[in-house]
Amino acid sequence: MSHFCSFPTKLTDLEILKTTLRDLGIRAITDGNVRGVNGQRVSADIVAVLDGECDLGWSRNADGTFDLIADIPGVAIKHNQAQLINSINQKYAINKTICQIKQPGLQNSNVKLIVQN
Repeated sequence: MSHFCSFPTKLTDLEILKTTLRDLGIRAITDGNVRGVNGQRVSADIVAVLDGECDLGWSRNADGTFDLIADIPGVAIKHNQAQLINSINQKYAINKTICQIKQPGLQNSNVKLIVQN
């Protein structure tokens, strides 16, 4: 019986997602398999290889967004999944913002970034 769940996200940039995972010390694989309990696997566009038996993965939708795919109970065996996903989302938002302010035409702009707990 599969425990994989899929959740919509607002993530759209594969390269920024890979950078985010690398920044957090998480190994990322493109076009890989997300591991679940009892050796179950499901394919994804990017896989965050986690300690333990289970991983997180993201698959691109037709609209360009990614769905998060995971065996949530399996991930919870070794990780606080809410904290892990929140840290990925927060770091992704920071990386996306930094990337966008480096766009042509914004070099002489003032940007104020506030990060709160």
